[in-house]
Amino acid sequence: MEAFVGTGVALITPFKEDLSVDTNALANLVKNQIENGIEYLVVLGTTAESATLSTEEKELIKETVKTANAGKLPLVLGIGGNNTAAVTEELKTSNLDGFNAILSVSPYYNKPTQEGIYRHFKAVSEASPLPVILYNVPGRTSSNVLPETINRIARECDNIIGVKEAAGDIVQAMRLISMVPEDFMVISGDDMITLPMTLAGGKGVISVIGQGLPKEFSDMVRAGLAGKVAEAYKLHYRIAPSIDLIFAEGNPAGIKALLAKKGLVANNLRLPLVEASEALTNRIHSFMDNF
Repeated sequence: MEAFVGTGVALITPFKEDLSVDTNALANLVKNQIENGIEYLVVLGTTAESATLSTEEKELIKETVKTANAGKLPLVLGIGGNNTAAVTEELKTSNLDGFNAILSVSPYYNKPTQEGIYRHFKAVSEASPLPVILYNVPGRTSSNVLPETINRIARECDNIIGVKEAAGDIVQAMRLISMVPEDFMVISGDDMITLPMTLAGGKGVISVIGQGLPKEFSDMVRAGLAGKVAEAYKLHYRIAPSIDLIFAEGNPAGIKALLAKKGLVANNLRLPLVEASEALTNRIHSFMDNF
């Protein structure tokens, strides 16, 4: 589990002008993360526009990332959904070679009860050959996994090793940290409150802005984990405006605009998502010019 302490990055999927997967840009992006101190990479999460990718494209992305990474960083693979039977079947049949853990989102849209969420993750736990990180993101799923439910999962599902907590609620995060076993990782899924969550006992972050500012953001998290509060907050306040900017028109539109400014990817998204507006793109460019 020490492999997942620090900063993980939820990789985007770069697209060419014809909206095919840009494997060269993806490989370069992975190498950029490695060179700038990121601790691990998350493949095929929400930020990757996974909902718009075919099965063949997902396999291509997995192989591209594994090749570019060359065993340097731990890799986490996103496998989740709101059909428990389909998720467990995918876990049992997917080629997971080269991956170290699974990130699995709480079921979305059908809004299960807390008991339903518990039973879903119990089934996921039993099906997964790799450790699992639960993903709680009520803004996307329309249901909040309560701290009491996560604590129950932590204690009763041996290979669920942590939670990416993205409710955006620092009080809920602190309640969660106070409840779960010491060896269960509470990982921020919200860039803006990553530092206070880490200082409260969290284990770091799975980040979006970390992909665009990998050195600075991972340095901030490492400072927080080391208890270097003043140093960490100095970095936080330097980075914070970019976090508001990249989420102003949704994810990954903002981070793709930032990465395009850095020359790492083309600024292309697949419908129903669209690129950031000209006004927002200009604000992102201005931030980067002055960072």
